[in-house]
Parts: sequence; C-alpha cells; structure tokens
Amino acid sequence: MYLFLEMLYKPAMATTSLLEFELDAAYSGFPMEGLQRLGAHLPLAWIEESLAATGTASIRRLRLPAEQVAWLVIALGLYRRTSMSEVLEKLDLALPNGSASAVTRAGICQARQRVGSEPLALLFERTAQAWCALDAPSYLWKGLSLWAMDGTTFQTPDSPENRAFFGAQGYASGKVASYPQVRGVSLTAIPTRLIADMAFGAYDTNEMRYAEELIPRIPGHSLTVLDKGFFSAAILIGLTASGQNRHFLIPARSNAKWEVISGTPEDSLVRMKVSPQARAKHPGLPERWEARAICTVLPDGRERILLTSLLDSRTFKAADIAACYLRRWEVKTSYRELKQTMLGGPLTLRSQDPVDIAQEIWGALIAYNLVRLELAKAALEANAQPTDLSFIRALHYIQLELSFAALLQAPGNIPGKLHRLREQLKEALRTERRGRQCPRLVKSRPSRHDVRFVFKKPK
Repeated sequence: MYLFLEMLYKPAMATTSLLEFELDAAYSGFPMEGLQRLGAHLPLAWIEESLAATGTASIRRLRLPAEQVAWLVIALGLYRRTSMSEVLEKLDLALPNGSASAVTRAGICQARQRVGSEPLALLFERTAQAWCALDAPSYLWKGLSLWAMDGTTFQTPDSPENRAFFGAQGYASGKVASYPQVRGVSLTAIPTRLIADMAFGAYDTNEMRYAEELIPRIPGHSLTVLDKGFFSAAILIGLTASGQNRHFLIPARSNAKWEVISGTPEDSLVRMKVSPQARAKHPGLPERWEARAICTVLPDGRERILLTSLLDSRTFKAADIAACYLRRWEVKTSYRELKQTMLGGPLTLRSQDPVDIAQEIWGALIAYNLVRLELAKAALEANAQPTDLSFIRALHYIQLELSFAALLQAPGNIPGKLHRLREQLKEALRTERRGRQCPRLVKSRPSRHDVRFVFKKPK
C-alpha cells in the first residue's frame, strides 16, 4: 500500500525511478533462466542449421531475423491465449534498433512468411530425435523402446485459403464442419509422451497414408502400439520387415479371420491371408503373414484379442503384453495436453494461411516437447515417472519463468522497456466500433450425437 501511495503522489520521473528501483531489486532477488534454460535443450546452432538448409537464414540485419522468428513461433504455442504482438514484447524477442517503436502486427506476419514452415519442420525433426534419445535406456521395456501411433485433427480459422487447402468434415445431412480441419498421425514415446514424429495435411486424406509416411522412420529395437484403425498388412508387415528388431502390437478387428497354427485359445500363433487388393497395391507383400494372438480382458470387462509380432512367449509373457497395450492411451493424453491444455479453445490454431498453419503446428509440437522434456528431467531427479507429474503446472511454471526472465535478464534495459511500454499504450486508444455488416449469427458446431433438450414441466 505504501508503494502504491508513493506512486500516486510522486512526479512521473520519480515514479519511473521507483519502478526501476523495484525491478532492480526483483532482479537481484529473483534470478531466472528463461530462454537460456530452454536454449540448453534447443541450441541456436540447430535453429541456424535448419534455416540454412532451407535457404531462409537472414542476411541483412532485421529486428526480427529468422532465428528470432523461430523462437517466436515456438513461443506462440506456449502462449496460445496471447496475441503475437504481446508474445513478442513479453519475451523481448525483437532485436534493438535504437528506436522505441514496437514491431507491428503486419511486420510480425511478414517475418513469419519469410521463414515459412520448412525450417520449423526440420527443427522439429532434429529436436525430436535428440530429445527422445535422452535418457532412453531408463524407459526400456524388456530391451525395447515403447511407441504409440494414433491420429488426431486440428481446427483452423475459417479462411478461404484454409478451407480450400485442408477441407473439413462432411456429414450425412449434407452439412460440413464449421471450421477447416487438419488431419495428422503422430508417433509418441509412451513413457515420456514426447512426440517423436508427425505427418499431417488435408482432412480428406486417409490416416493410413500418413501412417505409411511414419513407418520407415520408427526407431529400431522398438515396440509400436497402434490403434485398430491401422490394421493393415502393408503397415504391419512394412513395420517388421524393414528396420532392425521392430515390432507391433495392435487390437484385432472384429471381422479379422485367421487359422491357428499352434498354442492355446488365450495365446496362439496364427496365420492370415493378405487380400488381393492389398497385394495389387503393394506387390511386395507376401500371400500370408503370421502373428501372435493374445486374448485379454480389459479393465471395463470387454474381451479383446491383441495381435503382435513378439512371438517369443517365454521372454514376452501374455500378461506383460496385455499390460503394455493399456499404456497406449498415453498418446490420447498427449493430444489432450497439446490441444486442450496448451493450445486451448475450440479454435486450436490461429493462422489464416496453410503455410502459416503448418509452421504453427511444428512450432507447437516443439513447444510441447520442451515442456515434456523438462518434466522428464524432473521425474528422473524425483525418482518418478514423467507421466505422474502435472503437465499444466509445468506449463504455467515455464510461462512464468520466461516472462520474468525476459524482463529481468538485463537491468540496464529496464528504462527502455518502460519507454516502449508507454509507446504501446499510446496505440491502445479506444476507437469507435464500426457498424455491423452481417446478421448476428454464430456458426453451429455439428455433432454426431443427438442433442438433449430440457423442457419446462407443465403446471
């Protein structure tokens, strides 16, 4: 209260000095690492190499060079509910140029368009490989790394460019979804929920196509748990035939047919035929293929048959495989953390152009993995599992740390920051709202479920 009264009654210059004094005191007593800490996981050299490989590195000096734009796109994923201009200013990402003027929104959009999506895609690929390899031996299951593959969708703003490129879900009634959608398939590390790889694009493209892109990139000495929607001879045989010691685990479809070669009804070796359609599309497929069928009962009481390429029943017990299958739901939780917790809201993406959408997705995946990597490191120190730690609390801690670090990293910059703050406030003048140009309507969100209505009770 005393500080508040002093700020009320002292002149403007004295108030500025008082605020600077308080920030200096905060700096000395509240050390923060911020981008430097995250930069230890994401070296500047990786960003520069990704930009150089795609020919998008900045040559002339700009306030927003390509390296800073890459960090901005990653930060947009961490601060989804904050505008681009505010994120840029909050984290102090623009380089100084001797002027107190802030970078305009148009300047930010132009900087993002100069960089494009390819550098962020390369950066995600490099970081995902490096981060998933960190401490990997600590999470092996019987000598194998555990992965889950599943599909998801992202909603985008309803711009003509996004709708033409990505499309949207259609319904039997003839309606289409209110917003364009991006369909994708990801490969996620089950123990840490780190997203190792992802393929995405138009909504109308079948998930099988995206899964086929990821299959060659699955690491060796691994077990991949797949959703039954990926039950395909081309995918499953392709997974085990290439690479080194790669295996699959997938629930069998209800209409799947096979002949039992040996074993018991609970654990048997089976042989299945490859359909003529699959062989015509993939001539390299054999006529028949074998798998191990394990009958298990899920926690909800349903009976499920699991098919796996782990044929050694002594090393890989049926009960252990059934328990491993239940862990595949970690990928669903990772989607919830990414889309609801971190990105949030019904419109999970903010960009109006397909290239910017792709850039934004790659940046959000890197941001998500940064949070997950910090959780994995903390879990090892606490002798706990990374999935036991709260993602939302970790996200809030990192957001707070980045915000304070940007403010306190250089006390000598405080006067410039205050001056820039006042310049921004001058631009925040309230303007008269323009008249309504369209009817007051909102888009409906079509649902596959029936709507329950509540009526007043008759008197």
